[in-house]
Order: sequence, then structure tokens, then C-alpha cells
Amino acid sequence: MLVRSRTRPLAPALLSAALLTAGCAGQQDAGSGPENPSSSATPHGYVEGAAEAAEQQSRLLLGDPGTGDTRVLDLITGKVHDTARRAGVTELTTDGRFGYFHGADGTHVLDSGAWMVDHGDHVHYYRAKIQEVGELPGGPGTSIRSDAGATVVTAADGKADVHSRADLEKGTLGTPARLPGTYAGPVVPYAEHLIALTRDGDAPAKVAVLDWSGKRVAAPESECEDPRGDAVTRRGVVLGCADGALLVREDDGTFTAEKIAYGEDVPKKERAAQFRHRPDSSTLTAAAGGNAVWVLDVTKRAWTRVETGPVVAANTAGEGSPLLVLETDGALHGYDMSTGKETAVTEPLLTDVPEAATGEAPAPVIEVDRSRAYLNDPAGRRVYEIDYNDALRVARTFDLDVRPSLMVETGR
Repeated sequence: MLVRSRTRPLAPALLSAALLTAGCAGQQDAGSGPENPSSSATPHGYVEGAAEAAEQQSRLLLGDPGTGDTRVLDLITGKVHDTARRAGVTELTTDGRFGYFHGADGTHVLDSGAWMVDHGDHVHYYRAKIQEVGELPGGPGTSIRSDAGATVVTAADGKADVHSRADLEKGTLGTPARLPGTYAGPVVPYAEHLIALTRDGDAPAKVAVLDWSGKRVAAPESECEDPRGDAVTRRGVVLGCADGALLVREDDGTFTAEKIAYGEDVPKKERAAQFRHRPDSSTLTAAAGGNAVWVLDVTKRAWTRVETGPVVAANTAGEGSPLLVLETDGALHGYDMSTGKETAVTEPLLTDVPEAATGEAPAPVIEVDRSRAYLNDPAGRRVYEIDYNDALRVARTFDLDVRPSLMVETGR
């Protein structure tokens, strides 16, 4: 692999919404750790088998559906790691540490070995070895959502299994617990509970708050017609609906559901169906048909429609950052989210997207963290690192030996 760099990128400082079960409370200062073998106290932030770092340890997980080849690109070292070939993979998702390679007969779980722990007033960054975890059952339509304590696998038929996050961190799938009933969308772990949509016949779906055994503990007043898309933000869980979105929040043990309406009738093909955002951000993006992008500001409870060129992929780092849109011309465009004005465009064009634009291949994606964006170019067998705060400057180009048609970022 060849890395072409114009400037050495700064490793970002990042706060994420994810919380791991190992907290800081009750731990000793670092000075009482390995430096003092006679002490049995656990050093502050210590994670067995992992090295703690002062900076975010981002890695890109990459997949080539055509060949089944997979790779992990370490964005700190620039090195590419070979991982097991996965035939038949059609989708790749992540929860910030684990990569989920979705196929026709199941979903393979890969531990990327890069993650972070947010303790509110400070953050720990970790790196460890990359390891295969195992195969989850479930074919097309299976969704996986995680938090610090649980990973929930929801099948296309609405049945859901809860896996212990601690098991995955130890490199095993463990024995899941099956939730009772079926659900109208992915079951989302949040605030030590599970957020689910339930439906009675043809009626609109309603929010149910479950404990980890599946017992309903709350049912905030809500209604969601044609649920599609979900995202976890610091402000709560966002669930896409026909007339906008539901924001489910927890405050001192009380759960509420608030509608954030479009404010206008939106045709089905122009509704937000899949949200993209930077982890920890409360600004979400989603395609609004073929030539526009929805921006949902969860803090302000407001939708903004940004008119663009033909959309292939979109994302943003959040407030104060540009809306990033890959369009069918193969260029990355930047837009001011408040005015809708185009502010920058890459030259020359970055990627060839005719196949993706017509649905014949997975479309490229834009992954965003606090200082950089990453765009995969399957046809060119490369990934671009973009400084979105510097007129979309290409900071680095990673040349690869596979077509990176699937890509997610971990370690954020």
C-alpha cells in the first residue's frame, strides 16, 4: 500500500456517546498501577489486553463484496491488516469498535481493536489486536445496535436477541437472551434500557422502553407511521417516521418521546430513511430524494432541506462544519447547512460513481470524525482522507490492493 500525504494529520480529540461498563469511580490513580508491582489496585483506565493512548486510534474496516476480501486500515500507522475473507458480504456496519459483515446466511463479527471510553469529563482511547469474534445468525435485513452493556441483533422478522457486550469484548459471542414478541424496527440499547417500536396490527408503531429481559418498563406517548432509520445521539434516540422523527430521551429515570415533524407533507421517496452522522454529534443527515439532503438538528428540533446535485452519499461533523455530499459527478461538495450555499468542491474528481448511482454496486460512503472525513473510491482501489475544515483538502490518499466498496470507521 502506498500512502500519499500532503501534510501529517493531527490526531483528533474526541468525545463519544458510548460508555463502557468499566467506569472511573473507585479506581486508583495511574501511579498506583504497573509501576508498583506490589499494589493490587487496578490503574485508572486500565483495560486488560489493550494499550491506552493519548489520541484517538481510528481504523477503517474495508470490504470487497466481489472477492470477499476484507482489510483493516490503521489510520495512525498507515498500515493495512489482512483479515479473513468473507464471501457473500453485502453490508458492513459498526458500533464504534466491532465491525459487522452482513451476508446472506449470517453476520460475521470482527473486533477492530480500536475504541474509546467517554467518562464525561475525560476520555480514554485504546488499541488492541484485531481479532475474529464469530458468526451471528440472521440473513438480509438483520440489524445490530450496541451500547456499553448490550448488543442487540434484530432479525428481519422483528425477533431480537440480546448479547452481553462483555462477551464480545472477550472475543466470544456468548449465549444471547431472546426478547419476547416481535418489533417494528431495530431494538436500540440506550440509558441501560432497550428502545423498541411495537405495532398492533396496521396501527402506527409506538415506543416501548424495555429492560434487558424484554419486560416493558415505560411506554411514553408516541406514534410513528412507517418507521425507517434510527440514530443514537447525546440528546437521545432518533427514530425516523413518515411525518418526521421521534426523539426518545431519558432524564433521571423518566423516558419521554417527542415528535420532530417535517412541518410539511413529504413524499415517501423523499423522507429520511437512513441517518448518517458523526458519533457524539446531534446533527443528522439523510438523503431527501435524489437531489437534496435533510439535515436534522436534534438540539434545535429542526429539519433543514439542502438542495444539492444528485446525491450518492452525505454526512457532517455537526454544527459549524460543512455538509459533505458526494454527488454523481464524482466530486465531494461542501455546503453551508444554514444557508444551503455550496462552499467548496474537490478538484479533480475523486471517484467514479456511475455503478453506485444506478444501484448496481454498494455506494461509496463518507465517514466523519472530529477533524477528518474519509471517502472510499472502490473503482480506484483507494480511500481519501479529507480535511473538511480546509476547503475539502485531500490530506492523505491510501492506495489499496482491494476494492473498498464497504467501509466503516472505528475508534471514535
